[in-house]
Amino acid sequence: MADPMISQSKLNIAASTTPRHQHHLHLENPTPPPSSSKHVNRLLNSNHYISPSRPIYSDRFIPCRSSSNFGLFNISLPQPSATAGISPGCGGKEDNPSAYAALLRDALFGPQNPDKKDWGAGAAGQNIFRYKMETRQSLHSLSPFGFDDMSDLGVSNVAIKTPRKVSRSPYKVLDAPALQDDFYLNLVDWSSHNVLAVGLGNCVYLWNACSSKVTKLCDLGNDDGVCSVGWAHRGTHLAIGTSNGKVQIWDASRCKRIRTMEGHRLRVGALAWSSSMLSSGSRDKSILQRDIRAREDFVSKLSGHKSEVCGLKWSYDNRELASGGNDNRLFVWNQHSSQPVLKYCDHTAAVKAIAWSPHLHGLLASGGGTADRCIRFWNTTTNSHLSCIDTGSQVCNLVWSKNVNELVSTHGFSQNQIILWRYPTMSKLATLTGHTFRVLYLAISPDGQTIVTGAGDETLRFWSVFPSPKSQNTDSEIGASSLGRTTIR
Repeated sequence: MADPMISQSKLNIAASTTPRHQHHLHLENPTPPPSSSKHVNRLLNSNHYISPSRPIYSDRFIPCRSSSNFGLFNISLPQPSATAGISPGCGGKEDNPSAYAALLRDALFGPQNPDKKDWGAGAAGQNIFRYKMETRQSLHSLSPFGFDDMSDLGVSNVAIKTPRKVSRSPYKVLDAPALQDDFYLNLVDWSSHNVLAVGLGNCVYLWNACSSKVTKLCDLGNDDGVCSVGWAHRGTHLAIGTSNGKVQIWDASRCKRIRTMEGHRLRVGALAWSSSMLSSGSRDKSILQRDIRAREDFVSKLSGHKSEVCGLKWSYDNRELASGGNDNRLFVWNQHSSQPVLKYCDHTAAVKAIAWSPHLHGLLASGGGTADRCIRFWNTTTNSHLSCIDTGSQVCNLVWSKNVNELVSTHGFSQNQIILWRYPTMSKLATLTGHTFRVLYLAISPDGQTIVTGAGDETLRFWSVFPSPKSQNTDSEIGASSLGRTTIR
């Protein structure tokens, strides 16, 4: 019987009994497997290590090295020297093997700083091949130098704000029979008490946005017509400009006319309030300043336009009055001047669309008619022209948002569109369509979220375009619960 003990010092395996093709595999005193530490050193210094048998290729893929628990494998990582891997006698050269090894080690396993988390001391149950569920990566996530975040570069991570969604459809449509298709008139205005005034033919109607109640305020008769309406900033007083050149003041809460003021020889197509002062612009080329507390019909007359005055707007501080006319001129007046203090002649068509910015003092926007098609911005403080944008169609109205730095323009020939702009980039946020005639009339709700547009197609359309002061995503509450179509009258 053979000896059960087999010598461990020498093992002979015969592959063939033929002497010519006999091969022997001798394993004399086998050495223990190399340690994990030596294996890591060989990988780190692979560019400087020559294998006696063949090149060493690594086919392992570790998705997230920074979260790998190398302590599970008893791998002791080499610690960088105090000289950052530069050994004595190398002269600090960049091609020093030790420096390269330290750099590669930091790239693979992260800087060995006390502030870093010690992954080797993690829980034994941590998965070394755990994938990080990230939807957004740093610009340096593929860098071999292992930036943890952009703060290493002095750049803060700011979340990208999603664009605000603007509904492309009106939430309410009102029929407005006999709403005139006349570029030079201003027949729609919205009061601070949430009441819409509309001039239809020779009558004025009031629509309460809270109750949807329609009230007929007045009828001027067959020999007169409504050319403009304008609410006082506070209270319930409504001014009405007529085709006979008169201005009537009505108390809408009592449906009672307070007074009638004369002074113009032709129709009054533009009105603008400033506290107790009322400015009226006429086809007779003049602007009259009226104090409703005084007995006189007007206290001063402003002359300068060479054609019909079709646009009037007071600034928010009530110090400057902007006027636009069919003479393609834009003038700025102060409280005491009888001649314009600023004259802008860059438009090439009638200037009806005028709007003062509520966000920046002295910022004025104006729009030109069919032959011009441009929106221009002016700084009345420095008397400078800021910018100009060609909209491609007649500019009928402009209004600024009270809550954000945006504005709306309405247009006529040839697209009849409504455009929401972001200032100062003048990028289009939305283009709204629906009217089949020129969008000649525009007013904004007291909360600053909703606009109403009117056109010669005899409709009024309500759009939620601006955010509320508190929330960028809250829709206007005015009329939003009652979608549908109603007729004024």
